[in-house]
Amino acid sequence: MNMQNAMDIAGRISRNIGEVVVGKTEVIELLLASLFGNGHVLLEDVPGTGKTLLAKALARSLDGTFKRIQFTPDLLPSDLSGINFYNQKAGDFEFRPGPLFTHVLLADEINRATPRTQSSLLECMEERQVTIDGLTHKLEAPFFVMATQNPIDNQGTFPLPEAQLDRFLMRISMGYPSFEEGVDILQRFRERSPLEGLAAVATGEEIAAAQRCASEVHVPHDLLGYIIRITEATRKHPEVRLGASPRASGALLCASQGYALVRGRDYVTPDDIKEVAIPVLAHRLMLRHGIKVGESPESGVIRQVLSEVEVPAEEVLAAKGKQVN
Repeated sequence: MNMQNAMDIAGRISRNIGEVVVGKTEVIELLLASLFGNGHVLLEDVPGTGKTLLAKALARSLDGTFKRIQFTPDLLPSDLSGINFYNQKAGDFEFRPGPLFTHVLLADEINRATPRTQSSLLECMEERQVTIDGLTHKLEAPFFVMATQNPIDNQGTFPLPEAQLDRFLMRISMGYPSFEEGVDILQRFRERSPLEGLAAVATGEEIAAAQRCASEVHVPHDLLGYIIRITEATRKHPEVRLGASPRASGALLCASQGYALVRGRDYVTPDDIKEVAIPVLAHRLMLRHGIKVGESPESGVIRQVLSEVEVPAEEVLAAKGKQVN
């Protein structure tokens, strides 16, 4: 697959999701940037804003396997990974895979599961494998986790630890629709949900190939330095107790490449990095006054950092982009 084919796939999926999710072009682009950047997404917003609908629309757009897990306090790690059970007919133990063995996984209300169950996702999200009874089982590519959580309902929830949050490439908020979008939503869903008739427009093999193309999106050396200066600036900010790690720098790079691909380019620009900086970095910061990540103070820190860190000269980057093309 060449770069143009990958861009065409991104466009088809974006338009397909847009048939169901109204007026959320920026959110859809960030979601696809995470998918092609080979990362995972945490969708966080108040109930009823379309988090689960967005996840289902993406899953329907892909001709691959899709599993949904409703996270609850009594959910066990084995309910996710699967178990080895004794088959009396065969006279031996057999492995029964759990819902983690899929292409697209929707972890609904992930913060309602216990920390033990939440941590069981760490290995599969980072290493694309599951270890059960000492045996390692590889997960088939692509493997994409979309988790949802409600930030305002704390009763009966277990906040995700920082190590788990760091496994998500982006943390995205849906936001409320505008007046016109609200009317459009009522019109579309008045008789039946358009999700029911949504057809797949890409295969799992095409997504895996597009992910490889995204990793080849050109990033000028000056922009690599720009990424590092941004993450270093978060560590030196007076309001930040724990800044962005080297893993966050890598996440910002992958997200920028995925975003450039979604926007129809084979090279990254400074604007790509700026567009994904808050979704990639905000949930990885810990502020000194103890406010949890993902809220407005962290986003404000990122915006301040972006305004202060010098952007590489546009003319130099444009010249380098033409050399690549």
